[in-house]
Amino acid sequence: MRRSEASVARRAWLVTGLAVALVALALVAACAGQLQIPPSEVWNSILRAVGLPAPAEAMPNADAALWTIRFPRIVMAILIGAALAAAGTLMQAVFANPLAEPGVVGVSSGAALGAAAAIVLGWAALGEWTIPVAAFVAGLATTLVVYLTSRAGGKTEVVTLVLTGIAVNAFAGGALAFLTFLGDTASREQIVFWQLGSLNGSRWAQIGVVLPLIAVGVIAALVLARTLDLFSLGERGARHLGVNVELVRVVSIVVVALLVCASVAFAGIISFVGLIVPHLMRMVIGPAHRPLLITSVLGGAVLLLGADLVARTAVPMADLPIGMLTSLVGGPFFFWLLRRTRKRAGGWA
Repeated sequence: MRRSEASVARRAWLVTGLAVALVALALVAACAGQLQIPPSEVWNSILRAVGLPAPAEAMPNADAALWTIRFPRIVMAILIGAALAAAGTLMQAVFANPLAEPGVVGVSSGAALGAAAAIVLGWAALGEWTIPVAAFVAGLATTLVVYLTSRAGGKTEVVTLVLTGIAVNAFAGGALAFLTFLGDTASREQIVFWQLGSLNGSRWAQIGVVLPLIAVGVIAALVLARTLDLFSLGERGARHLGVNVELVRVVSIVVVALLVCASVAFAGIISFVGLIVPHLMRMVIGPAHRPLLITSVLGGAVLLLGADLVARTAVPMADLPIGMLTSLVGGPFFFWLLRRTRKRAGGWA
């Protein structure tokens, strides 16, 4: 078998495996919890919901538990995992660095600052949507500030963008600490738990908002994929091939901000998904961005759905913060990635 045929076969197997794993994990997530529901009852509940012939409800409250609590949470985990992984893939392509992740441009810290301001200052103009909207707007605004302040002479250098992101992240962290200091005990607890990330309380109305935003972001990322392949040649090489590097970089950062803000607004800060998944997929299928994006979207959905399943079943009668779990896994992985990259490059200097 030639190398190209072997590569296509490997991608097909990976996509199939991830899709099967996602369906299987979704079924397990629907069955598991404080109320154990058999797979047959889950299937019958779906049939009843779409109006097809099915046996009557065998367990009391099974349909209510599935359609009010578990299915919205499963769908939200799939959407947010896919969005964070797609955003991470774009960031690593734009920065030409496998260590890049969406937090570099300040999206997450800005969104956290917006949410904390809404909590501490008691904003309630939009009712229950006030905090997600504040987080979404603040995340987008922070990304815009990072981009505009890092531009000079009509172009943006990657190093300047990263350093500006570090400065803005530090400022947002300080402002967040100040708001936490100002808030009362209830506000502080709410801010802390929001930053730890959770999918608890996901509802269909929220999915109705998140789904179109993430769909637009993922489609835009797939459209950019061919062009991003040319970024691996370096900026100068891409320019010689006719790529408007600055425009592609701006569009990519806007797409990343859209994906991450839509996720963070409803689930809080969930770290490392955008770092781990694209890198793992690249190790398996190589750097071509269209298949890398497809597999990363599936891989991100599988990872976050699995993490959420652990978060709500690991400790009886408790719901662990999902951001805490991804950080516990992502931290050691990031350290391993740093060591591996340094070893391959022969040092940073």
